[in-house]
Amino acid sequence: MTDANADDGPSLADVGESAVLDAVIAQRPHPVGVHVGPGDDAAVLAAPDGRVVASTDTLVQDRHFRLDWSTPEQVGRRAIAQNAADIEAMGARPTGYLVALVAPADTTVHRAAELSRGAAAEAARTGASVVGGDLVAGPLWTVTVTVLGDLGGLSPVLRSGARPGDVVAVAGELGRSAAGYRLLAGGVAFDDPELADLVGRYRVPQPPYGQGPLAAAAGASAMTDVSDGLVRDLGGLAVDSRVGVDLDRAALAPDHDALAAAARAVGADAWDWVFGGGEDHALVATFGLGTELPTGWRPVGRITAEAGIRVDGRPWSGATGWDSFG
Repeated sequence: MTDANADDGPSLADVGESAVLDAVIAQRPHPVGVHVGPGDDAAVLAAPDGRVVASTDTLVQDRHFRLDWSTPEQVGRRAIAQNAADIEAMGARPTGYLVALVAPADTTVHRAAELSRGAAAEAARTGASVVGGDLVAGPLWTVTVTVLGDLGGLSPVLRSGARPGDVVAVAGELGRSAAGYRLLAGGVAFDDPELADLVGRYRVPQPPYGQGPLAAAAGASAMTDVSDGLVRDLGGLAVDSRVGVDLDRAALAPDHDALAAAARAVGADAWDWVFGGGEDHALVATFGLGTELPTGWRPVGRITAEAGIRVDGRPWSGATGWDSFG
């Protein structure tokens, strides 16, 4: 994954912070809601709704990504994608991103600029832009993103609104990132396009951009993104809502089938990736019985009065997902 030219040219230490920031935060187009972009002491963004949705997340080298597995551009895209999903999960749309990079002083400007390009490109896919950030010397790469969003007049969709009888629905795909990770960790050759696509999903997740506001407009009662695993994230939603969840294995079969070849290649159970694989940043939401699901959403289960996560009526005993301190 290493670019032959990535280690050529001046380093961050050679150029200095101000010049590096000029190089990696080039003048790029911004949406109309950005009144002041990068280059001043702070950015200025419009807040037409009168409320601002905010979230932040950090990726640490060799904990959340490896630079021998992913290019800096892919790391930048990934950092934006996972933050955008948090805003979408509230039923909002992203309006701006602040990106802070910690990197060793001998990192080349080329590599820092590559990360910046990736972040800017992914931000544009969400309809927003990178409006500022920071650059600091440190022992290893750490990328922190703060994202702001706008509700567009809708009420925020919380994790605490699910009620017994609600339909559980998913937008996006499950288990792809976990499968890609296992292929990389197992050193499996992925010349097969199907396997290569899964590795690509690990390197750059593909959240279902735009589906969060659609779900909010359709009356979603609760919503979260699948960052740590379907069972773990739904478990948090269930606890906050004081309900239980019963998932339908048959409804999730397309995800399982898409992972079957990768599971065979590494000797894994594809169901563990569907139920316990995180970092796909699909959205999972609940809708009142009889509510018409927006296009792009599929039913995968029901909310129950009995606490806990079940699959086809039985308590789930397989993989549950990612724990940052586990």
